[in-house]
Amino acid sequence: MAILQKHGKNSCPDLASIKENPSENIGQAGSQKKWAESSQNWTRPVARIWTVVLLLGTCLLYCARVAMPICAVSMAERFSWSKRETGMVLGSFFWGYCFTQVLGGYVSDRVGGEKVMLLSAAAWGAMTAFTPILAHFCSQPIVSMTVSRFLMGLLQGVHYPSLASLCSQKVVESERGFLMSTVGSGSYLGTLVIGGVGSLMLDLYGWESVFYVSGLLSVLWAYCMWKYLLKGEGPIITLESLGSAGTQSKLSKRNWLRLFRQPAVCAVIITHLCTASTFFTLLSWLPTFFKDTFPDAKGWVFNVIPWFVAIPSSLFSGCLSDHLISQGFDTASVRKLMQFFSMGVSSVFTLFLCGTNTFPAAVAFVSATMGLTTFSHSGVSVNVQDLAPSCAGALFGVMNTCGAFTGVIMVYFSGYLIEASGSWASVFGLITVVNLLGLVTFLSFAEARRVDIDLAKGRYHNIHI
Repeated sequence: MAILQKHGKNSCPDLASIKENPSENIGQAGSQKKWAESSQNWTRPVARIWTVVLLLGTCLLYCARVAMPICAVSMAERFSWSKRETGMVLGSFFWGYCFTQVLGGYVSDRVGGEKVMLLSAAAWGAMTAFTPILAHFCSQPIVSMTVSRFLMGLLQGVHYPSLASLCSQKVVESERGFLMSTVGSGSYLGTLVIGGVGSLMLDLYGWESVFYVSGLLSVLWAYCMWKYLLKGEGPIITLESLGSAGTQSKLSKRNWLRLFRQPAVCAVIITHLCTASTFFTLLSWLPTFFKDTFPDAKGWVFNVIPWFVAIPSSLFSGCLSDHLISQGFDTASVRKLMQFFSMGVSSVFTLFLCGTNTFPAAVAFVSATMGLTTFSHSGVSVNVQDLAPSCAGALFGVMNTCGAFTGVIMVYFSGYLIEASGSWASVFGLITVVNLLGLVTFLSFAEARRVDIDLAKGRYHNIHI
């Protein structure tokens, strides 16, 4: 693992050379001015307000996303769905989710992540609220629900790329870890809220109430964000704003190819791919592991406690990373340290699950694993903003798309291993191997200097998508 080293605020040699030779940048003033205007950082009070708002937005995102899985059993009974049909409805979300990752990042980098997030939240919130109506008034509920879940995936797929783009443009480097880890904890909070409150509403008022409440609250959040943070400015996305690169298409293509040849960029993509794959596998198979290994255990214990641990763990990792950077430690080393905890130390507790025989010990090991996994919010997830702030949204979209596809493949392959070997140790061993592959890649090649600038000839080009 890389050793943390302190550095000065202007220790980046590439950027320093640009500052020392301003005459070489004449002719790029227009593009630099445009980038400077679009990357005005939030003040600390404003950043704190946005952090809370984005935390609530991510929480509601997961409330709306998990509403269908919570209500799936009741809906299957109401509409006489088979297990295969229920699985088709639930799985359709994933396919839509994959297709808009890159597009969401592309648009966010061009017009602003807050606009994309606002429009998508209003759309998926309304879609969630209208779900019971579509189910009751459509002659084929299985078709309407499959299509609506696919559209939900399309609309929610832009959330995290737009968040990455917004953070890279508005948050200073030393505070990105806290914002991303705090907002990331909203996913765990949302899962807890909808799991607890949603289950209670399901029993008292029926499955329709879960969709109505989560959808309307999401629309209300979008309205408040538009009214009070964006000051009522219309979130208009024009063709002119999307196509402003115009004659720079050839330069864009060349720079994108150069960007993907950078070892640091490839390391970020591979590491995020490994992180997402192992997380999806744990998320999908841990409930089955507990039911098979400890059939008499209370389900709410292993479904709730790990998420309660994950929330403070995520917040702590963000505070720790930002504190180390503010103290002068090398940014790249801090990112590697966070990822070491996320993929390295967590794998140790994953392996402990292979030999555990008691329920409390298993819950403790799973909680430690899930808690440490959240450190990636201050590692690879924010590193993409260090490397390419001018196109962080699109690049994060590429990462998330790769991670989602490989995650599903690994979930299916894990099921095959369980059936073939009859042992959960094979799955936990696979998770450890994938984690170590991603960790070694990140420790070997990760950097924190900007790679979206062309310094070969002393020029300062932001990559235009």
